[in-house]
Amino acid sequence: MIELRPFNTLGAANHGWLDAHHHFSFAGYHDPARVHWGALRVWNDDAIASKSGFPPHPHSDMEIITYVRAGAITHRDSMGNEGRTEAGDVQVMSAGSGVTHSEYNLEDEETRIFQIWIIPDARGGQPSWGARQFPKDDRAGAFVPLASGVANDDDALPIRADARVLGATIKAGESVTYTPRSVDRHLYLVPATGKVRIETVEANARDGVAITGQESVTVTAVEDSEVVLVDAA
Repeated sequence: MIELRPFNTLGAANHGWLDAHHHFSFAGYHDPARVHWGALRVWNDDAIASKSGFPPHPHSDMEIITYVRAGAITHRDSMGNEGRTEAGDVQVMSAGSGVTHSEYNLEDEETRIFQIWIIPDARGGQPSWGARQFPKDDRAGAFVPLASGVANDDDALPIRADARVLGATIKAGESVTYTPRSVDRHLYLVPATGKVRIETVEANARDGVAITGQESVTVTAVEDSEVVLVDAA
């Protein structure tokens, strides 16, 4: 199964400081056909205005991955962590038994992020946070794990779920193939930029593609593209 979910069909809420689009049911948006995709619970496409952001609020029992597409996001939490994550880089918060955090755009420009929530394998546990740089040149022509709970993905940020978040940059006309560990995995792919084709399905920037039942997935760039892929149980 390969299902295109065009950007203009996503849930949306514009709060002025935040222009949010929801691939799955979230907050005031509910679609019974789009509640989750396997263990992937949330994929929000957020544009955050300069000098604004999410004030302190709590989370628990969720793996929260933030992929910064433009600008930068500044994180602070009740564990004493603070960090600034720039475009192309990734931060991960394992909410565990509970944590309070804030996410602000302190820049002079709009910040655009994908925020991805994955249901953990087990409830509770000590919360944690981490961030790291992932140069786009290192992902040229290949899917690189950015956050992972899979063995041997040692360079990825750790998450407490049987899942991977991967990134790739693909030149127009070139293809990249991803092979999940089994055909029953739930894959969800979004081009951050560009346009890609998967078999006969074409996806523009910010469209979603839900995939399952595939032994492998070949992504061909119609235009130079930056792609994010989640592989979840």
